[in-house]
Amino acid sequence: MSFLQVTWTDPATGARGYLVIDRLVRGVSSGGLRMRTGCTLDEVRGLAEGMTAKEALNYDPGARYVPLGGAKGGIDFDPRDPRAEDVLTAYLFAMSPYVERFWTMGEDLGLRQSTIDRAIAKIGLRSSIQAVYPLLDDEDEARRRLSDAFGVVVDGVGLDELVGGYGVAQAALAGIERLGLTSPTAVVQGFGSMGGATARYLARAGVAVVGLADVHGAIANPDGLDVETLLLSRDPHGGVDRTKIRRTDLLLDRDEWLDIEADVLVPAATSYAIDVGNAHRVRARLVVEAANMPITVEAEELIDALVIPDVVANSATNSWWWWTLFGDIEPTAEAAFAKIGTTMRRLVAKIIGEPSPRAAAARIAAEAVREIEQRFQPAALTGDRPTGCRS
Repeated sequence: MSFLQVTWTDPATGARGYLVIDRLVRGVSSGGLRMRTGCTLDEVRGLAEGMTAKEALNYDPGARYVPLGGAKGGIDFDPRDPRAEDVLTAYLFAMSPYVERFWTMGEDLGLRQSTIDRAIAKIGLRSSIQAVYPLLDDEDEARRRLSDAFGVVVDGVGLDELVGGYGVAQAALAGIERLGLTSPTAVVQGFGSMGGATARYLARAGVAVVGLADVHGAIANPDGLDVETLLLSRDPHGGVDRTKIRRTDLLLDRDEWLDIEADVLVPAATSYAIDVGNAHRVRARLVVEAANMPITVEAEELIDALVIPDVVANSATNSWWWWTLFGDIEPTAEAAFAKIGTTMRRLVAKIIGEPSPRAAAARIAAEAVREIEQRFQPAALTGDRPTGCRS
């Protein structure tokens, strides 16, 4: 049962928005805000539960960062609509009491952090993560660290856009090694922050990225795509500039991404991209969930592949923010990639040999949640409860 669920309607457009806080730890929760047509309360609730697990999986009793509770926000609206930023601003104004004290949030599907930051400034809040500030030893120094980290650019792309996909790539490489795949190939569905960085670091590790899908369609080349050129040609919604593709690249319809033959499949776009209707088209031996909930429960039962679940594979973005803010790592690319690589390999090693990696991840997360709540029981049980909440 969720700690808090809020449903909102935009008076100007009729767009619906949702906030679900699954759990508070030390009075605070963590989880991004997404915007997509068709977003539902059930979807946001599932994502909030996943965030609780994602936070807990990175628990280190010796670290400054103590995992927070899980939360998620969602807006049922097209992020490419010219009114999208106004809808976002109205939503955040309505949710501002929660952002101020209980919910730390950042970009997710359909939204960029820069867009969220503009809306946050418009409504007079200090930051999208200000609820965590009271937990910091030195707020000014912590904010400087995070600001410095967001200023780092690695080969033309901001570090904040790379950390999540770097973690997914590390998870994929661990799976490739486990399966003993030689000369592996990969398809990445979604070419935003998560998918783009995943493709970059798979390609740099020697994995041929033979297909990718963006908002406009799919691009394939059995000999491997020029990932770096395509990555640097993206628009703000992850769309590739078609003038940058090579003559040997094939342009396909967007729904043909599952037909591109590859050893590794990385769904990095929307939730429920693989369902019972298309699960039979999955031929990869390894599936790495870069997106949140990209495979339905029923579909996963039909897939004959090793599946590395989202709560593990895509957890690096969230953890990197907190490792940097709380001072567990320096605000550099070297420190970020080293910490992410070590952590991801450790997590994948724990679950990859189990009959169900997803069940193993859930068990490890539940054990960590219990330990965290025992250690911080007074705050977890007596922290201020938002007014007007309902289960």
